[in-house]
Amino acid sequence: MAAPERIDLDGGLVLRRWRPADAEALNLAIDESLEHLRPFMPWAVPASVEERRAILASWEQEWDAGGDLIYGLFLGPVAAGSFGLHRRIGPDGLEIGYWVHAAHTRQGYASAAVAALTSVAFTLPGIEVVEIHHDRANLASEGVPRKLGFTLVAEHPRPSRLPPSPAESGIFRAWRMTRDRWRPPVTPLPPPSP
Repeated sequence: MAAPERIDLDGGLVLRRWRPADAEALNLAIDESLEHLRPFMPWAVPASVEERRAILASWEQEWDAGGDLIYGLFLGPVAAGSFGLHRRIGPDGLEIGYWVHAAHTRQGYASAAVAALTSVAFTLPGIEVVEIHHDRANLASEGVPRKLGFTLVAEHPRPSRLPPSPAESGIFRAWRMTRDRWRPPVTPLPPPSP
């Protein structure tokens, strides 16, 4: 089974495959969230729409080649975040990475999107494990796997592929969910704030 390109969530939220045409929406979301993202996301820097379009084109190629699956979280035309299923923890697992626009935090959007992508991951052939990795100081990111019943399985030094971020401790936590343990939550999201 192939991953869906669009997933409709409660509250008018949509997870959908990023396309190069979304470059302006992505750029605006990142620009409006720079101060929120910079403490833990080393890639959060100003960029041109053309640079974002090139990134989106590379994500599109990666998806088409059977690699990482990167979704935008949209509330109408507004990009409210980005979520990915990354093939970096071995052949039987996927790692979920995510960030939410500063204006859309603390509304349950990350938990809803991660729950949906965990369910998607377990429909893919050979996927038995889903993990979330985050810096131990990033308590907001930690709330998502904790809320969804993932198990904390390890702490390890920041991966060498990642440059350091200003607020990080340098120790990453790894949370795991297995196919046999996964029970998707049934709690709907609250309506979006105006």
